[in-house]
Amino acid sequence: MDLHTTDDAVTRRIKAMADRISSIKDPGLYFYNQPVQEILPGMKVRVNGREMGMYASYSYLGLVNHPRINEAAKKAVDKFGTGTNGVRTLAGTLTIHNELEETIANFKHSESALTYSSGYATNLTVVSTMMGRGDYVFSDKLNHASIVDGCLMSGAEFRRFRHNDMEHLEGLLKNAPSDVAKMVIADSVFSMDGDIIDLPKMVEICKKYKAWLMIDEAHSVGVLGKTGTGIEEHFDLYDAIDIKMGTLSKTIPSVGGYVAGKKELIEYLRHASRAYIFSAALPPAQAAAANEAFKVILDEPERIEKLNLNTKQFIGGLKSMGFDTMLTETAIVPVLCGEDEKAFIMTRDAQLNDVFVLPVVSPAVPEGLARLRATVTAGHDPSEIERAMDVIGEAGKKLGII
Repeated sequence: MDLHTTDDAVTRRIKAMADRISSIKDPGLYFYNQPVQEILPGMKVRVNGREMGMYASYSYLGLVNHPRINEAAKKAVDKFGTGTNGVRTLAGTLTIHNELEETIANFKHSESALTYSSGYATNLTVVSTMMGRGDYVFSDKLNHASIVDGCLMSGAEFRRFRHNDMEHLEGLLKNAPSDVAKMVIADSVFSMDGDIIDLPKMVEICKKYKAWLMIDEAHSVGVLGKTGTGIEEHFDLYDAIDIKMGTLSKTIPSVGGYVAGKKELIEYLRHASRAYIFSAALPPAQAAAANEAFKVILDEPERIEKLNLNTKQFIGGLKSMGFDTMLTETAIVPVLCGEDEKAFIMTRDAQLNDVFVLPVVSPAVPEGLARLRATVTAGHDPSEIERAMDVIGEAGKKLGII
């Protein structure tokens, strides 16, 4: 089909996106999809031939390139090769998959665990397998897109509550029929804002209205809790979450997603969730890397202490300059810019001064709330953080943001 001669809704959507991309690329303000040429020591990368400090990484504990994790991956390749024999249900399960799931279950203080090919697929399949037509699902307004898509795919009645507003959530649950299955879903740490869900109140409400509770811990494992095991440790509230979801691609430097919970729940998902039944198994190297990473987190608690210190330095320093970092309490630090164009210009000025940050603009965030979505890790040196803040500060002054 020739897009130049066709005028339908699909063609118009494609053209609208192409026009928007061009409007950013033409003035040199497009910074997405830049290939990292090399990962360097000390949370630095080489991009476009320049050595930059990395302030857009999900590797919150700085475990990318950790020698123990690299070695585990190499040994798995030597033992199992680079791929599997297919889907897990048939010939694709290796002993390393079972070891990884046992490690995750222990780490998350759960009876059992199950892994999937990605975090996105995990949310999509778990929600749509657990919930169906006639059920009710309640989702925080700022939940990740994968949760929203899972809710829509399930066919359940979909209700969104105002961000972290437990009173609104309770009102919605109160108005739902009492004799239907109900599930409440929220991020633990919100990926664009860096704030933490009010878990104690949410647990109380779910018990009151007999609702299942699912928490996405993509950005809290390795970040929250004294030993980095996540939001339950942070609030000293164990066995409070029915469905504990997380990724293997952020603090854990691999790929994939997982869900942990009661043995019966995991067995149900193992035999009913389509993303498990019909997706190829995790490659051996990635399963082994993830397995070792969970152990490294527990063996090296000083990384969590370092992350907490660096987070306080970064948030406190940016605030003292006059930046609005919203409600963040974690390593995800939004630097509010306002208009989309200002976020693009801030990014350009930071990268020209060798600080690798990236912009988040509408529709990923509401119009007028464009931001740098900066992250800090345990691998950053305090002096490098100071330099990064100086660069961001200079860019902000030039634009009149501070």
